[in-house]
Amino acid sequence: MIVHQAEAVVLRTWPIHEADLIVSLFTRDQGKIKGVAKAASKSRRRFGGALEPMTHVLANYTEKPRQDLVRFDSFEIVSSPLSNSVDYTRAAALAFYAEVLEEILPDRDPQDAVFRLMLAVLDHTTTNNIWMPVTYFGLWITRLMGWMPDVLHCTVGGEAFAGRPAYWHAHADGLVCIEHKRLASSTLTPESLALAVRIFRQPIAVFAGEEWPRSRAADLRRFAIQGLERHLERKLTTSVALAKLGG
Repeated sequence: MIVHQAEAVVLRTWPIHEADLIVSLFTRDQGKIKGVAKAASKSRRRFGGALEPMTHVLANYTEKPRQDLVRFDSFEIVSSPLSNSVDYTRAAALAFYAEVLEEILPDRDPQDAVFRLMLAVLDHTTTNNIWMPVTYFGLWITRLMGWMPDVLHCTVGGEAFAGRPAYWHAHADGLVCIEHKRLASSTLTPESLALAVRIFRQPIAVFAGEEWPRSRAADLRRFAIQGLERHLERKLTTSVALAKLGG
């Protein structure tokens, strides 16, 4: 039996038995792990409010050889999404992060860059601004998974977009110029392409002071989210909620 303490973010919980929960955690050192939190629904001393999705915790747990599920003993809250007000828009953004990470991360595969990305966007997701961190997260998580195409050149002919729009199709990878666009393609404006380049070159804090209405870079968000859904081969439940909010 091995005892661990790990920095982690709570992704999801499922009830089992009477008061027990299955918990999915994204840990910095071990990647995504799942385990049983005994009597978690009743024990405020051991878990308190630390089981809300997107809570940043120090998780104490034990694991046995050849067992897939660990045993969670207690969580200590580092930061909680409930420490600030949560309206529907912020809840939708937090749920989006949790669903994407739950779906794309393999078990037991450390992803330090993804972990740092997650903490950064959590710090900037407020009731007054979800669209900037959602855009930043959507682009960077797609890139870190190796699914983001070159945003400067046509993937067919190699031509630089150089201030011209780019086009993408829901069922194909890559961005193309107008000469190579397919029927039913969507457009990425030159402004959104330039913003994507900035996002890949600058930390999220640089964008915190900028005006970011939901209309800004909406095409860029759809491009990133559809890229995620294409590789996951399913529709993200939370992307529907974000679309209904106009994003």
